[in-house]
Amino acid sequence: MKEKHFYKRPFPFLPCKKLSWVPHKFFFSNSTLIIETGRKMISKAFSFTLLIVLVSFSSCFGYPIKFQPSSKNCLNIDSESPNVVPQPSLPINRHRVKFPNFNQFNHGVVRCARRRPRQVIIFNVVHFGAKADGKTDASEAFRNAWDRACKSSKRSIFLVPRHKTYHIRQINFTGPCKSIMKMEIKGTIKAFSELYNDTKRFWINFHNLSNFEVRGGGIIDGNGEIWWNNTCKIKKTQPCENEQAPAAMTFDNCMNLKVTNLQIQNSQQMHLVFQECVDVKASYLKVTAPGKSPNTDGIHVTRTRNIDITMSEIKTGDDCISIVNGSKAIRVMDIECGPGHGISIGSLGENQSESRVSDVLVNGARLSGTTNGVRIKSWQGGSGYARNIIFQNIQMQNVSNPIIIDQYYCDKDESCHKQKSAVQVMNVVYKNIRGTSASEVAIKFNCSDTVPCRALILENVYLSRQGKGEAEAKCSNIIGLSNFGRFVSPSC
Repeated sequence: MKEKHFYKRPFPFLPCKKLSWVPHKFFFSNSTLIIETGRKMISKAFSFTLLIVLVSFSSCFGYPIKFQPSSKNCLNIDSESPNVVPQPSLPINRHRVKFPNFNQFNHGVVRCARRRPRQVIIFNVVHFGAKADGKTDASEAFRNAWDRACKSSKRSIFLVPRHKTYHIRQINFTGPCKSIMKMEIKGTIKAFSELYNDTKRFWINFHNLSNFEVRGGGIIDGNGEIWWNNTCKIKKTQPCENEQAPAAMTFDNCMNLKVTNLQIQNSQQMHLVFQECVDVKASYLKVTAPGKSPNTDGIHVTRTRNIDITMSEIKTGDDCISIVNGSKAIRVMDIECGPGHGISIGSLGENQSESRVSDVLVNGARLSGTTNGVRIKSWQGGSGYARNIIFQNIQMQNVSNPIIIDQYYCDKDESCHKQKSAVQVMNVVYKNIRGTSASEVAIKFNCSDTVPCRALILENVYLSRQGKGEAEAKCSNIIGLSNFGRFVSPSC
């Protein structure tokens, strides 16, 4: 038997830029099959070349080895000196070549060359004059850092460094930006403890951004106590019509957006607002405010499509999550809520307006001590619909009004006049909901006389009374109410 011969030969037509030793001539022990690439065997050489090409492609997409950049090439993201950080691109891939039916051959190893790593430019607000002394307004430094980051032709990061607190007033982060960018909030951004003339109803606003992400583990502090004390709900002499308290963070007209790993607290009014956005992922958020703070909704969704709100803890003085007009394809999963007013769709149809909400899934939630559980609320005189809604896998603990539809919602000091038109509520499913009710009426369907609820389904719903007494259900004006599963208690 002759020895196997190997020699190095470049293959410029392969997808990989660099190849190591590649077998070029094979002899097998049975001497019956000889595959030899040479001038005299052009057809078989072509077959072998094609085989090598296939192997190379397989190698490029084989088993990855993680790239670990050396300390010489990477800078800490909180660095206050140079701002360029190399980022790994495609990992090095290695794969042991194995041909079918030729188990004796296992020598070649093909390696794919890695592209030059991409660079990310960091724009640290400290470099633009932001001071964390508790009294200096850092708004201008934030604006300048944003302008530079947004205009950068390379990937960029807007950085608020950790262990520092920066005070800012109203600020608008506007796009579109030239390249993909992220905002890393590792420290604390805090509002000044003062009232100001607000015409836009925002404190921190993100507008017209695509492929944008906010993250970092930091804190957004609205410092909202002075606003709460001046609302009409606490200061009775203050007219409610003139209130203009801002939301802490507003995302307006954004697409392909991620908001993750942040703590948002003590907002002046609503904490986090998604308005006219498409394709949103909000996750690992902690939203907190005192239980008596007025109008401090946790997450508010309006005129937004295709949004996921997951793995978050919300404890505020109003709705944990509120979904209102123009919203569609909403998924709320794995949420802890309370104190607060529960998870609400609405209010809808205020001031005789048309409201439309559809395709909402609330799957996996734990509500504790809230004034409502899962709620749909609408004003009389409105129009439109709330339909195709599923509430499932929900645990209630000492919750007032655990399941409620109220088409006679009226949040005014004087009584609301009865009207004929109403927002249509239809195709609503309540499935696998357990727990205790702090109120006597655990299930309340208060539907309109003129526009009754349609197609309500309850499956495996069991709610008992917290303390003494029996839980009750009150249901009116429903067309098509169905009970499924082993039990539904209380039942209409």
